[in-house]
Amino acid sequence: MSIQRFVQNGRYSAVVINNGTIYMAGQTPGDCQQDVQGQTKQVLEKIERLLGEYNSDKDHILSATIYLRDIADFARINEVWDNWVNAQTAPARTCVEARLAREDILIEITITAAQKA
Repeated sequence: MSIQRFVQNGRYSAVVINNGTIYMAGQTPGDCQQDVQGQTKQVLEKIERLLGEYNSDKDHILSATIYLRDIADFARINEVWDNWVNAQTAPARTCVEARLAREDILIEITITAAQKA
């Protein structure tokens, strides 16, 4: 099976698929005026939509890496995450504090998922 690359801009691909595994570039919120919980909801909605476009869903997420501008927001984003993720299919997950591309971006999430059979 060949590597497929989607939504390329010359610097990166938004989604890469290889052997039924989806590698998603970091997703950020569209409305950065919201607080960290609002931004988290936006990002998770975007991830869920993208997964659907590439024959997957949140129950097929293998791993997630969450980048927070301020690790003090960890508990607040977990409230949103815990309401979104299915506890029986929770992925491997890492959460770190990081300097993000812009000051108003409070969260970025990178996903690796399996396509549905």
